Amino acid sequence: MSPAALFFSCVAIWGTTWIAVTFQVAATAPEFGVALRFTLAALALLLFCYARGIVLALDTGTQLRLALLGALGFCLSYLFVYHAQHYIVSGLIAVGYSAIPLVNMVLARLIFGTPMSRRVALGGTLGLAGIALIFWPEFARLAADRPLVLGALLTAAGVLASALSNMVMAGVQKRGVSGWGPLALGMAYGAVASWIVVAATGVPTTIRWSWAFGLSLGYLVLAGSVLAFGAYYALLAKVGAARAGYVGVMSTVVALIVSALFEGYDWRAATVVGIALAVAGNVLALQPARRPTGAPPTAGRPAA
Repeated sequence: MSPAALFFSCVAIWGTTWIAVTFQVAATAPEFGVALRFTLAALALLLFCYARGIVLALDTGTQLRLALLGALGFCLSYLFVYHAQHYIVSGLIAVGYSAIPLVNMVLARLIFGTPMSRRVALGGTLGLAGIALIFWPEFARLAADRPLVLGALLTAAGVLASALSNMVMAGVQKRGVSGWGPLALGMAYGAVASWIVVAATGVPTTIRWSWAFGLSLGYLVLAGSVLAFGAYYALLAKVGAARAGYVGVMSTVVALIVSALFEGYDWRAATVVGIALAVAGNVLALQPARRPTGAPPTAGRPAA
């Protein structure tokens, strides 16, 4: 698939998975829902790898990194999201997640020493201003609405866990490991971590079955987990982390549209302006740095 096809596949899927999660949290405990989702996704990927003859026997160091990736990216981050769905609408959670590309850049600076330019700093400021503007009508109720505060904190925790998992994946890729194999193993480790949480918390493992639950679970497993992450990692290999990160911004716009259609999210002038600022900020921050005329291309990863 072309980079454009991979990009729009990720946007279309992840922009609509937020609403699918609402059917999961309405029917079962978040911990059990996450464990069930990634157990099924990991099984599907492991069977795919077995059928294709993809080697899963990696060295101990890589396995440990993938275990950390699973715990952060396919367990904790989703637990936070599923719990946040109890307190705020999915569109607002998606807006919070649109900041991940910028959080990635800060973490990359702290962990890998990746330089940050003034352009990135300005883009990050615009993006955060846009997110704050979209949330502004809700911020006015913070003092009187404790559930909203809790939803916002859970979303922030999910964003941080996801961004940290991205840093772990960057470390894995530096070791020359990529493709379906590490994705399958990462999800398998995430499923194991989720079942540990289920056992430790003693949450019920019952399901209030409905067709909406079954269809949304199938969509989250096959599209939201297997296909979307597969497409995203393929896009990452083709265009690099900076441009691929823009998926997070555009999927937010799709999520807000879906939230307005199905959850009654009220679009206001502030919402439109906030989205424009967030998109503009991310475009500015994530576009490839220009080289001076006549300068030779630099080796390795471009500065973020």
